[in-house]
Amino acid sequence: MARKQPPALALAAILATAIVLIQALSVPFFAAPATHLEPRDLPVAVAGPDALVQQLSSAKPGAFEITKVADVSAADEMLRHREAYAAFIAGPDGIALHTASAASPTVAALLSQAAAQLGGGKPVPVTDVVPTDPTDPRGAGFASGFLPLALTSMLAGIALILLVRNRRARLLGLGVYAALTGLVGAAVLQSWLGVLPDNYLANATAIGLFALAAAGLVAGLGAALGRAGIGLGALLVFLIGNPLSGVAAAPELLPQPWGEVGQWLPVGAGSTLLRSAAYFDWAGGTQALWVLTGTALLGLVLVAVGRADLGEQTAEPAGPARDDARKLAETVAV
Repeated sequence: MARKQPPALALAAILATAIVLIQALSVPFFAAPATHLEPRDLPVAVAGPDALVQQLSSAKPGAFEITKVADVSAADEMLRHREAYAAFIAGPDGIALHTASAASPTVAALLSQAAAQLGGGKPVPVTDVVPTDPTDPRGAGFASGFLPLALTSMLAGIALILLVRNRRARLLGLGVYAALTGLVGAAVLQSWLGVLPDNYLANATAIGLFALAAAGLVAGLGAALGRAGIGLGALLVFLIGNPLSGVAAAPELLPQPWGEVGQWLPVGAGSTLLRSAAYFDWAGGTQALWVLTGTALLGLVLVAVGRADLGEQTAEPAGPARDDARKLAETVAV
């Protein structure tokens, strides 16, 4: 017996209510991390006496993860290897600040304010050891340019699983999408918009791997779980992964453990890997590389072994209805 469908008006009202509930939950999920940005165990270096370490620790308890180094050269080396976001330098004229704004312009700005407070309100000299691209000093272009990559990768995974019924064709589609996204995305962000430095091969590789991981995860979950899997993939890649990514700030500025959780999802790992590839010669991107590689492989395996369709086909009618259908087909054939 066919299941009785709810009336159209009731179904429309239920769908509208469900979407509004999702909206009510997603708005604070996107907005809350951005409104509570502050350092939380933020890695910094200190080249100076123990008194400066103590002063920095007591000024903002729990804000910094401090590594004391011997001199300025050691501090700058930590910045170039993406082991710290900034270094506080004690000199004869007071405190100086060395930053790596390429890792996060937001962090560089926040720490400039913190250094001024440590210096008694006096201007503090700031040296940007690893600067952002001159055309994108605040990093807004990087963050805004990365968002469409996440959105289109999610849509690519959905389209491949809904419209392509052949497993090999889906795998080929994922590979072609990732390669083209890497090549074209790097060209747009680097050459057209100028928000990435001239390191095209590294930029394209990082973007391509991210695209494969994000699209492959959505497609793989769809192949394994059907439409519910597509929804789960969209949640992980975009609705949850995007606000927890720290792409516009830094994961250490988000409420914990959400900043760390975001680095295990494609968008957070992808943005971290792209920064490392573009500005730091891949330094600091090991975890992100493994996360994206593992996610991509998982997605590809699920696509390879998952269902070829989502079971949308109409079931064959049973009993008298099936017999009538057969007789009608025979009549048409005659």
